[in-house]
This record gives sequence, C-alpha cells and structure tokens, in this order.
Amino acid sequence: MADAGAAANGCRNKYAVLDRSEEQEPELDGRRRPPVTDSERRRRERFVYACAVFASLNAILLGYDVGVMSGCIIYMQKDLHITEFQQEILVGCLSVVSLLGSLSGGRTSDVIGRKWTMGLGAIVFQLGAAIMTFAPSFTVLMIGRLLAGVGIGFGAMVSGVYIAEISPAGARGTLTSLPEICINLGILLGYVSNYAFSGLSEHINWRIMLGVGILPSFFIGFALFVIPESPRWLVMEKRVSEARAVLLQISESEAEVEERLAEIEEAAGLMKSMKSEEKEVWRELLNPSPAVRRMLYAGCGIQLFQQITGIDATVYYSPTIFKDAGIKSDQELLAATVAVGFTKTVFILVAIFLIDKVGRKPLLYVSTIGMTVCLFLLGVALTLQKHDAGLMSPRIGIDLAIFAVCGNVAFFSIGIGPICWVLSSEVFPLRLRAQGSALGQVGGRVSSGLVSMSFLSMARAISVGGMFFVFAAISIVSVLFVYFCVPETKGKTLEQIEMMFESGDEWRGGEIELEDTQHLIPSNKKSVPLG
Repeated sequence: MADAGAAANGCRNKYAVLDRSEEQEPELDGRRRPPVTDSERRRRERFVYACAVFASLNAILLGYDVGVMSGCIIYMQKDLHITEFQQEILVGCLSVVSLLGSLSGGRTSDVIGRKWTMGLGAIVFQLGAAIMTFAPSFTVLMIGRLLAGVGIGFGAMVSGVYIAEISPAGARGTLTSLPEICINLGILLGYVSNYAFSGLSEHINWRIMLGVGILPSFFIGFALFVIPESPRWLVMEKRVSEARAVLLQISESEAEVEERLAEIEEAAGLMKSMKSEEKEVWRELLNPSPAVRRMLYAGCGIQLFQQITGIDATVYYSPTIFKDAGIKSDQELLAATVAVGFTKTVFILVAIFLIDKVGRKPLLYVSTIGMTVCLFLLGVALTLQKHDAGLMSPRIGIDLAIFAVCGNVAFFSIGIGPICWVLSSEVFPLRLRAQGSALGQVGGRVSSGLVSMSFLSMARAISVGGMFFVFAAISIVSVLFVYFCVPETKGKTLEQIEMMFESGDEWRGGEIELEDTQHLIPSNKKSVPLG
C-alpha cells in the first residue's frame, strides 16, 4: 500500500506510465540492448499504421458494395426486370447474411488467427462478386449476393479486432477507425463507378460495376504476407515468444514490449489460474455479469444506433431520395450520389484527426445532434416537394435535399460512423473480444437489413419524407444513449477499459483509480506523472 500511495502522489492523471526517456532497456540473454533510436521508433510507428491500413482493406469491399448497388439496381430493374420487393431483398439481404460471417468469424478468428480470417473473408466475397457479375437471372444474382454477404461479415468483424489488438493506446482510436474510412472510400468508389459506366448498355454496365469490386481482394491477398498475427491471439495460443517478436515490431522500446506482454498475459489468464479460459464465452455473454452487461450496452448499442438512424437507407437509396426531391435524369441522380460519397469520405478523414484528441464522447454528441437536425430538414424538404405546397421552388427543394443528405452523412462520418468501430472493438476484455464484437456486428447487420429491406415499402405507405421524420426521432434517442451508456475510452489501454467497466460506479465517467491499475505495471518499473 505504501508503494501505491507513493505512486499516486507522483501521478497527475490517475494512471502510472513508464518514463522511457530515463529507463534503461532490459537485459535479454545476459546482454544489455542499446536504446531504440528515434528513426527506429518512427519506422515501427509506420509499420503499425501500415498493418492497420492493410487490415482495413476488407472494409473497402463492404463500402464498394453499398455504394455500387445504389446505381446497379437502376439498371438491374431494366435488364432483369426485377420487382420492387426483389429490389428490397437484394439490397437488404447482404446486411442480414453478413451476420452469419460475423458470428462464425468470431470463432474462426480464435481458431486460425485474426489475419487468416480476413483472408478467408476476402476469398468468399470474391467468389460471390464473380457470380453476381455473370448472373443471368435474379436467382443466381441472389446466390452471389449471399456469398458476398458472408465474406463481408468475416472481414468487417475481425479487422476492427485485429487493429485494436496491435495498436498502442494513444493511437488506437485513430487506427481502429480506419475501417470506417475504407468503407467511405469504398462507397465513393462505388458511386464513381456507377457514374463512369452508366453510359454503357443496360445489359453490360451494372455487371462491370459489380466486377470492379473484385479488385481490392487481390490487395488483401498481398497484405496477408506483410502484416503479422495479432500478439494477443498469439498469447491466447500460448505462443508467447512469437507474440514478443510481433510486439518488438510494433512497440517503441523493449521496455514497452515487456510491459504490454505482461498486460496481455495477465488479461489472458496465463499468469494466474486458467479458469477464465475454461469458461464458455457465449454463456458469459448471454448470461452476463453487471460489468459485461455494461459492455454489451455500449458495444452492441452503438452498432444498433449506427444503423437504425437510417444511414444505409440514405446511401443505398440516395437515387430514390433525389428522384423524390425532383431530379429526373439517371445520370444527374448518379452525379448527386458522387457528391454524397465525396462528403462522406472527406469528413471521415476529419474524424481520424480528432478522435484521439477530442475523445469519443464529444464527437458522438456532435454527430448524433447534427444527424437529427439534417434528417429533420430532409423530411421537411421532401414533404414540401411532394405536396407542392408552393412554400419553396423546385430548385430550392432539390438543393435543400442534397444539402441535408450530405450534412447527414457528414455528421455520421465525423462521429458515430468511425467511433462505432472503435468502441465495439475496445470495450470487451480479451476473453470476450472476438465474440463480443461479433455479437455487436449481428445487431448492426440485422438492423441494417431490416431498414434496407423495408425502406421502399414503408416509404410507399408514409412517403419518403415521412421515413426521414422517423429516422430523426430515432436519432434523438441516440443522443440519450450516448449520454447514459457510452463511457470515454480515449487514451486508455484495453486492460484499463476492462477495469473501468468492472468498477461499476465510475464506469460512466470513464475514469479508474490508480490503485486499480497498479498490477498492470511491473513492480520493478518506475512510475512517473503523465505529461
């Protein structure tokens, strides 16, 4: 207790950290290693960023599919003569089927590793995309769509987990939000593909649009031979020496390697009894303790609200929205969607620079409140255009609709879009992380599918504008969810986040006491204040 008190008096931030500038490198194999140079630290930082970028490539597949399908469906209707109901099923089924990939992806990533699970997902998606490209009928098109959905579920689940497990605490928010950047980039590429090939024959153009989506899979195959396996997965497999070798590639110093390795080993239960490994993960998730229940509220709830506020309806059916606003030409509709994709991509880049500086919760407040306003404005614009009330000119109505859609995706991309990936991968402890993240993906994918498969039918019943009034009301609830259920996790290690949820009374405030983290710091290390 005296040591803990002394450390507490020396800390300004409740967290003890290592002063690596004064600390000697540990002796390994009886020899003292020289300190790591600045150039070597920068090289290791670049390697971590490269690994995160490569792991995020799977998300481009999801984004491209979402973006390209909004234009493909226009020409599929003309070429294959599909009905409105078939259109809803084709668009929405990918989200529902991808949950099968998410569920099986959690267990698969625990068996064969994080990076090879990403590779398996890319292969399955590639097969599905090829089948869709050459589909002669709606039935064959659906078979390819189902395979693509399973592949996307694999990749989307495991990429966030992998990035969280290789990232240092200070950069984890930025790096873990990279998949959301890639989704937005994929959406933009899908919109551009729609516009670029729209002038071709109706029998050919949508097939080329879908076929182009196979290309990112080749880059994913290359990435598998570049990125290392997750050190946390290696520790779970008791391959500690391999985990140490990976940590040497992604940590600033050997002292940090030993510190991170000790934290991972303790979290995995390798330094204590093995009881936690014997416990059935799914039983713990389905019959949760109070701490795990709070994790589920935050990790799964954020996935749910990301989708039920209507982002996929906005992206998938943006041509329908703009047509309802008064745009007539197919090419003008697709050109407007390119503006939406560009806005979405630009603002996700803004979020990347802010997420580890401003924090998760402030950005979530800006995001959810801004989306509420834009969704309401879109409902107003479409309703006034529909009823031709004479309160605004057709040109102003079109401009307001485009502005509201772009504003909605901008606020989504600056907050709940990327932060959803960050929170769902960092709030669960190591023993629950893969399955917990998969469970969150299930909620998100089911919600996305339900919204996508019901949007056109509901819009026919209450109008397109009425649907966005509904989304605005749900968005108000999401603001309350952020306040009551989402803690601030900025700057904390994954192990500290776990203790924050365990603490009960303090979890919402996002702080944990220094005494609770003392065991994370080896007793022979020196503690100094942050700053």
